[in-house]
Amino acid sequence: GDQLYRMDLKEFMNQHIASGADITIAAKAVNRSDASGFGIMKVDKENHITEFLEKPAKDMNIDEWKIPAQARGDLPKDLEYLASMGIYIFNADTMEEMLDNEYKDFGKEIIPLALGKKQVNSYIFNGYWEDIGTIRSFYEATLDLTNPVPSFNFYDENKPIYTDMRNLPPSKINNADMTSSLSSEGCVITNSRIQRSVIGVRSIINEGCDLNGVIMMGADFYENEEQLAENKAKGIPNIGIGKGCKIGKAIIDKNAHIGNNCCINVTGKKYEDGDHGLFYSADGIIVIRKFAVIPDGTVI
Repeated sequence: GDQLYRMDLKEFMNQHIASGADITIAAKAVNRSDASGFGIMKVDKENHITEFLEKPAKDMNIDEWKIPAQARGDLPKDLEYLASMGIYIFNADTMEEMLDNEYKDFGKEIIPLALGKKQVNSYIFNGYWEDIGTIRSFYEATLDLTNPVPSFNFYDENKPIYTDMRNLPPSKINNADMTSSLSSEGCVITNSRIQRSVIGVRSIINEGCDLNGVIMMGADFYENEEQLAENKAKGIPNIGIGKGCKIGKAIIDKNAHIGNNCCINVTGKKYEDGDHGLFYSADGIIVIRKFAVIPDGTVI
């Protein structure tokens, strides 16, 4: 998925049933600047959606699309528009009817078509919600989790977050300096400095490394003796980060092989957004590809 949020779906469903709606769309209140990045909905005082506008231009006058006072509740004053979260509840018969045509795109085709035929309501969600569908938004939302009081709280006892049971051992930290960072299970981190970073499952970080603002996705498996021997014979690094590497403002995708003494995004060199072979650049963030092999001494 490309959204990060915590919603009580029972409340969402209960409102849908109580309102008698055919379709209910979860919505988030946004300011005018953010409205241009979303599908915006016009609602009446009873939260019935009457019109749908896909990503209005920055200079477009959309004052008529402001949330009516009767439907605002306790929303902050600057959040005047309703953005679709792309989360829907359909009555089964309505779903079958609306899909009985050539249309496939919910936001651009099916929902606008339904507005003139069905009762479509909004469910205003006032909790944390972040669209993480771009590299920058994913990077920023993930690193926000390292803050002392993050915007999204994984540690809410009343609303727990469940993850995949991998049955891995605890992470092993060998004389490392870690500040404002998160580490998943099964990692081995040796004599390195890690600041404001998120370290994924089975990550291997060898001695003398310095990571700052790094999201390391980890690995799907530990390499066995045969695989390690094969790496040596081919002259390629093992999965993980080799000795003496310096890495900043980067996302390292799963199962990447990074050699010794590599420098990634720490020299000040700028890259145009796009594909650069072993890595991808977006808004100053370097993304090391899944299964990439970065030789010893590489500077990116």
